[in-house]
Amino acid sequence: MSRYELLIFDWDGTLMDSIGRIVESISVAAARCGLPPLDEAAIKGIIGLGLPEAIAVLYPHVTDARTAEAFRRAYADHYLMLEAEPSKLYPGVALALQQFRDQGHLLAVATGKGRRGLDRVLDGQGWSDFFDVTRCADETASKPDPLMIHEILAQCRVSPERALMVGDSVFDLEMARRAGVDSVAVSYGAQPIEVLRACSPLMAINCFSELADWLRSASTAGVVANVG
Repeated sequence: MSRYELLIFDWDGTLMDSIGRIVESISVAAARCGLPPLDEAAIKGIIGLGLPEAIAVLYPHVTDARTAEAFRRAYADHYLMLEAEPSKLYPGVALALQQFRDQGHLLAVATGKGRRGLDRVLDGQGWSDFFDVTRCADETASKPDPLMIHEILAQCRVSPERALMVGDSVFDLEMARRAGVDSVAVSYGAQPIEVLRACSPLMAINCFSELADWLRSASTAGVVANVG
């Protein structure tokens, strides 16, 4: 029996290969709002936050609500245009998630996306009812605040030690730490694996299929950290 009853996943950069489109959409929104351009690394560094929080980090001098709203609309418009051809799941994600469900795991999503955006992509995948619970940044506190995980745990009636958070950003891993939940980092998403290792995840995986292998080795007696 696996140590973990509940598996909680970030979305962008963990399950779905959408990082490039997020970076492009933020860059386009900034240009349309007359804001200075930022390099790709800086933009990737905020992926995982809710959009208002991301804007505040990238452009702390933007305090005018109209500019922030214009940025939000420009970002959404460009992202939706790119999503005319939907972003793809990372290799192995669909199969592994179905296997996790078949094995009896509860599955959840904790994302910086807004509710409308997440529902749109879930509908596109035919996953409207696939996850046991999903939480979005515009309906609760943004990462790394642990509220999102607390709400998921409460809805699933699972204790923190029986849950695992899987994500590609320091915000995912810090949120898990604050909630008392173990975490696994993925190396193929928004942030460099050496940055994620500093957050002390139990495991760092290079492809999604490695998670299933690791879970099979994780017993109720405990797990051994392996972030090499």
